[in-house]
Amino acid sequence: MRLPPRFLPSLLLSTALLIVPASADDQFKPQEFALGNGMQVVVIPDHRAPVVTHMVWYKTGSADEPQNAGGIAHFFEHLMFRGTPKHPDGDFDALVSRNGGEHNANTSYDRTVYYQRVAKDRLDLVMGLEADRMQNLIIDDNTVPSERQVILEERNERTDNNPESLFYEQLFAALYLANPYQNPIIGWRSEIENLTTAEARDFYDKHYGPNNAILVVAGDVPVDEVRTLAEKNYGPVRARETVARVRPVEPPPIAARRVAMKDKRVAVPTFSRLYLVPSYKSAKGSDAYAIQVLSYILGGAGDSSRLGLALVKRDKICSSVSFFYDGDGIDDRYIGIYALAAAGEQLGEVEKAIDAEIQKFLTEGPTPEELARAKAVLVANATYARDSQEGQANYFGEGLTFGLTLADLEAWPDRIDAVTLDQVKAVAATYLKPERSVTGTLEPDGAPGDAPPQGAPTGVAP
Repeated sequence: MRLPPRFLPSLLLSTALLIVPASADDQFKPQEFALGNGMQVVVIPDHRAPVVTHMVWYKTGSADEPQNAGGIAHFFEHLMFRGTPKHPDGDFDALVSRNGGEHNANTSYDRTVYYQRVAKDRLDLVMGLEADRMQNLIIDDNTVPSERQVILEERNERTDNNPESLFYEQLFAALYLANPYQNPIIGWRSEIENLTTAEARDFYDKHYGPNNAILVVAGDVPVDEVRTLAEKNYGPVRARETVARVRPVEPPPIAARRVAMKDKRVAVPTFSRLYLVPSYKSAKGSDAYAIQVLSYILGGAGDSSRLGLALVKRDKICSSVSFFYDGDGIDDRYIGIYALAAAGEQLGEVEKAIDAEIQKFLTEGPTPEELARAKAVLVANATYARDSQEGQANYFGEGLTFGLTLADLEAWPDRIDAVTLDQVKAVAATYLKPERSVTGTLEPDGAPGDAPPQGAPTGVAP
């Protein structure tokens, strides 16, 4: 489970790794090939309806931005809709709409994706539009200043006017000491205000090439037809010079951290804690799969999970509680707790109760019944996800952009099903440590204190 949508620090809700199109049926089995210019192509046959989902995933996101140009990846996503000599400003939207399609884009830490959903006989059209702006985008002082103002308004609406979003910005800034995941995807306001045309053009030249992109097509179209259309539209686009994704190495965490925030706009006190853990890409062995199962047992089932049963139903100290894993990324990501205090309850007491339950879990581990239920639900979700054509395309595109393989992605259900009780206990003992955590409290302005009661732990020792 992911962080509730209204509290996400990113600009989108990407497909979680717990919803995986898993099938031995050839209809849903992805096939891949590459173009001569280095563009990777993945085709997911789905013949249930005469439509296709067309996605271009660029292996660049906010974590790949140059220093002092924070927000340029998301900013550039907006600029991609402004026009080319062949298709002037506004033409892209009009053409897709006039042909009965829908389209959008979003940016995350490690990738930027542009997508369209159209009737299958319009696939050639949207490929041509994407290939055109991949190489011919107009970037000048007529478009950059106005789009920069749009981004500032977006930040104002989604972040600056939302105390929960500001709160999670602070938590991520505290969780990461060196890794660029510490910065918001949309960028800090001070950096957005100073983004320039030259920086936008440089970002385009470095990152927007076919050899840095993955084309994913899911839908009612044969692989051979996709190959023909891809070679026609994307094949002539010249490759860019390859840019290495070199990032600062996050130092081993050695101290628990705290963030205490108050805001007059807050109605219900909120408790959150994030723990630094490996992502699916950075994890060793089966750790990521065990972390996924651990997260579901502790809080993925809502009020029916370990924390929900104890804190919401039994003790009634929380009105809701969840535990989630975000394993989507090149570098280490996080697991976290999110809890709303019940009426009249103080966050210090909520924290003590959560720590007690986690300590109990560290001591006893999960029950065989909890393990079996978690694995059954996660694998079932994987099967149900086949019903969404867009979900399948999202899943494979997301995973491939941060370095997993098709084999890794298709094996997800089997690897979840193989997780053992001992593996869950081991990852809990390894990663649920105070020094790996940042604990945050968000309270109404004027609330009685933001520190835990005397003697309450600031984390959980194994």
